[in-house]
Amino acid sequence: MVYDYYPGCTLKNKASRLDISARRAAEYLGVEMREIPQWQCCGGVYPMAGNETAPKLPSVRALNDAKTDGLPLLTVCSACYHVMKSVNYDMKNGESVRTKANSYMELDPPYSGETKVVHYLEMLRDDVGFDELSKKAVNPLKNVKIAAYYGCMILRPSAIIGFDDAENPSIMENFIAALGAEPVVYPLRNECCGGYMTASDLSVTEKNSRRIAENAEKHGADFIITACPLCMYNLKKYSGIPVKYFTEPLCEALGIEAAEDE
Repeated sequence: MVYDYYPGCTLKNKASRLDISARRAAEYLGVEMREIPQWQCCGGVYPMAGNETAPKLPSVRALNDAKTDGLPLLTVCSACYHVMKSVNYDMKNGESVRTKANSYMELDPPYSGETKVVHYLEMLRDDVGFDELSKKAVNPLKNVKIAAYYGCMILRPSAIIGFDDAENPSIMENFIAALGAEPVVYPLRNECCGGYMTASDLSVTEKNSRRIAENAEKHGADFIITACPLCMYNLKKYSGIPVKYFTEPLCEALGIEAAEDE
């Protein structure tokens, strides 16, 4: 299994251990991640204004690079995944955006949304297989209760993102079970943590994140996992229980040495 890989800014800089953990686990599972050369920041937030073409161009470039390589584009960050999927949808369905982007970047042949964007969790489910992952878990996380926190961007808008059922997702719980742990289902697992409100009104982020963490703990979780670096940052700041990126318990279950931030 081979993928073009878009790591994104956070995983390559502020939280490099998450990128390293993802690569180590993939290699162990027989998955090759080929990092796209000279990639640029996706922007972190999808520009929703119809006339906003320029902020989408870095994503178009990465998507077109994967198309040229004939490979799916893999991401580990749910924010990058959200932006890439949304821009890909625009390029496939929005004639105006497609025309402007291809003209500006002088792409020949033009890019029209051909690349398949895949989240790392989807790769584990669909290509590796959770049953196979369970077999390879040499250090199963027995007697551990883990709460999955989905957040907003990896699920919504469901018609475009198509990651899982936005109201009742299950992929992360199935992932947790494959690692040998017990998934904790709790009401606030797909509520917003406050996200980028941390830059403008910290009280909103604090209130939301604290409610989510307390809700997971109330339902018996030993720790929380998430696929979004910003969600992890927000929840960690206001949580009474540990918060981890999903690649960390993955490596632990596979018996792979934990990575440290560089």
